[in-house]
Amino acid sequence: MNTAPVPAPSDEHDEYGSPDPSGGTRWLTAEEQFVWRSYIEAATLLEDHLDRQLQRDAGMPHVYYGLLVKLAESPRRRLRMTELAKYAKITRSRLSHAVARLEKNGWVRREDCPSDKRGQFAILTDDGYEVLRRTAPGHVNAVRQAVFERLTPEQQKSLGEIMRIVAEGLQPSEAGADLPWLR
Repeated sequence: MNTAPVPAPSDEHDEYGSPDPSGGTRWLTAEEQFVWRSYIEAATLLEDHLDRQLQRDAGMPHVYYGLLVKLAESPRRRLRMTELAKYAKITRSRLSHAVARLEKNGWVRREDCPSDKRGQFAILTDDGYEVLRRTAPGHVNAVRQAVFERLTPEQQKSLGEIMRIVAEGLQPSEAGADLPWLR
């Protein structure tokens, strides 16, 4: 959660911990530390807030809700498991476990891919769609209350732009990238 502590100023570092031009670690400034720690705290609290709301209202964690949403938005409410893992930014193993739990609830079913013997589809069932339909209003209210009602329209726009830049920078496009959802 925290970055390395800022070392005391020395001959090699200025008062903000920035290294000298000869190399070394470029420590976060006090302002950067404040921004980073504020982000981590907010992201952790938001995820916990949404998890608790969804557990209370539907008996599922936030990540499961996201899987149901993605399936509901997909043509014929179906998606290849590899694509669903990529969307959720989780390993295929974790996705397989999540889908197994959703299958147990009757909300998702798997189907073999006819063109690829190793591939499978995850398909949102009618029961899963109904759970999503009933749960969505409470979830939207939780998101609105936690984020959008606290920000001005300009702050909302800035937040969206900033998060898009960060997300794009963290998703390498080259083949063979070491990404969890490809494992």
